[in-house]
Amino acid sequence: MKLSEMSNTALRVITATVMLAIVCVAVSLEKYGIPLLSVAPFHAIRWLGIFVVMGCIYELVKSIKNTPSEIVQKNVLPVSVFVCLLVLMLISVYSVAGRPLLMLWLLMIIVGADVGGWLFGSIFGGDKLWEKISAHKTWAGQIGGIICGTLMSLLYYKLFGGFVQNAIFIGISISLLSQYGDLTASFIKRKLEIKDFGTLLPGHGGILDRFDGWIYVLPLIWFIIK
Repeated sequence: MKLSEMSNTALRVITATVMLAIVCVAVSLEKYGIPLLSVAPFHAIRWLGIFVVMGCIYELVKSIKNTPSEIVQKNVLPVSVFVCLLVLMLISVYSVAGRPLLMLWLLMIIVGADVGGWLFGSIFGGDKLWEKISAHKTWAGQIGGIICGTLMSLLYYKLFGGFVQNAIFIGISISLLSQYGDLTASFIKRKLEIKDFGTLLPGHGGILDRFDGWIYVLPLIWFIIK
């Protein structure tokens, strides 16, 4: 079966599996390096994070270049602010991704919030969260995202310890921030009159479409840990 013949859900699952495999390889390189080639452990997660954010910036620049100039000029302020947010995201990922366990915690919450938002939104539907920006996001999806993101934070607490109050607070906060990063990216897409920033990740859109939940999370965490 060709990719074009698969359902969007199947494509999302396949792409997510590949991304999970890449993360697992990065974790292995972070911890063990490549023993057979005598390569010592290194900050693989940090460099993977930098590569991903660079991909996000590349997709945004490409989208701007492919958009008619009159549309870009009309929306130069929000687009410029969004570019600055991605540059800040690139600066912050260097420090945040240098702490693998912290990055794992954030990843668990954001993935949980993303899956929870999609699942609850699909099942319950209901009133739109902000229809002028995103036609698909609902209040049920936001609540589901917060619930699932917080549950993933509590799972991290069970695995690695810490304070349960912190796990709940961080879970709720990061879940909300990631969803508003998603909304911000949707707002820019509306302004540029495009559906996706790219097509690299079947079922997800581009790299920026998949990782827009990090837009506010990484800079905030970087500010806190500085």
